[in-house]
Amino acid sequence: MVVTTRVRLDRIASSTRNAALTTEVILGDEIVAAEGYVLAVRILTDKSSYNTVEDLGGRMVSLRSGDVLAGTLGVRRALRGYAGEVPKTIAVGDTIEVLNLGGILGRCTSANPDIGPPFMAEVLGAVLSFPELGDRIGRPAHIRDRAVPPAETLSCDIPVVFIAGTCMNAGKTVAATELVRGLARGGLRVAATKLTGVSLMRDALSMQDAGAVAALTFNDAGAASTHAGMTVPIARGIFNRLADPRGPRPDVIVAELGDGILGEYGVQDILRAKDLMALGAAYVMAAPDPVGCWGAREIMRDEFNLPITAITGPATDNAVGRDYITASLGLPAFNSRRDPEGLVAAVRVALEQWHAANGVRA
Repeated sequence: MVVTTRVRLDRIASSTRNAALTTEVILGDEIVAAEGYVLAVRILTDKSSYNTVEDLGGRMVSLRSGDVLAGTLGVRRALRGYAGEVPKTIAVGDTIEVLNLGGILGRCTSANPDIGPPFMAEVLGAVLSFPELGDRIGRPAHIRDRAVPPAETLSCDIPVVFIAGTCMNAGKTVAATELVRGLARGGLRVAATKLTGVSLMRDALSMQDAGAVAALTFNDAGAASTHAGMTVPIARGIFNRLADPRGPRPDVIVAELGDGILGEYGVQDILRAKDLMALGAAYVMAAPDPVGCWGAREIMRDEFNLPITAITGPATDNAVGRDYITASLGLPAFNSRRDPEGLVAAVRVALEQWHAANGVRA
């Protein structure tokens, strides 16, 4: 028999948003140790850096020792953050860690020295969901509740601008945001999505603030984080939802692929999916240095048979990098911060070419 406890939450992490939690929840002592399930934990340590969590409104709020947090079990494989996994078993009283700013919970297997060790947290129980009005028997809450369903077939016919990168923190979100802004100011209805990574609302909110008529992430599709084998159905489901005639019906979708093209979040599966790539009107690559630019060109060409419309990111911060990209690699280079107009113009040309090739009026 499940033993239940009522607790008041001090912090509700954004990764749990599909579960629609309130500040007062009922916990059960039977915990399913699998990705996507929502737990309540008590923070056991204080930190001076990487010490916040994103709440349901997208604000970064501090975490302190003693705070009761609702977070989501998940995996993280970040090169410049924490790596972690879901333990095989979890019981009330166990200690786990907070693996990212979105409140992903798990067992940390590796930490980046720049951000120190993660928050330690005591497991209080599984947050229970009561889906039926008046239902007295709860079930463990999961973020696939109310989620955008994954799809095995693609019904979307809207062109997509894919933003990929050689690694995390390469400038993908800045590029995506500036493209949303520029295309929207140019008169297009722009939807946005982040298809891979670890749960965090921040990037989607940035694209909404820039003018996106709708923005969805893999978290909206019920995934705490992404990995190989799951990303293609999620991407199809998100594209289908954004293209739904009952929705905003955008002219173009800007899709950011979190992490890198050689990372562990399932980006490669998307780039190999022929139906998804048939929607690709432009492929913008973010890279931090010339070696990354060269490698991205080789990998996109040889592994995925895909073109690069333009390169952006720190490699384009000054003329040295841009000259190398244009002269040695033969690719357009635009800095998203200093020359967003150039990047938008290159993508507009690619969109026109996609429309012409597909017999669709722009």
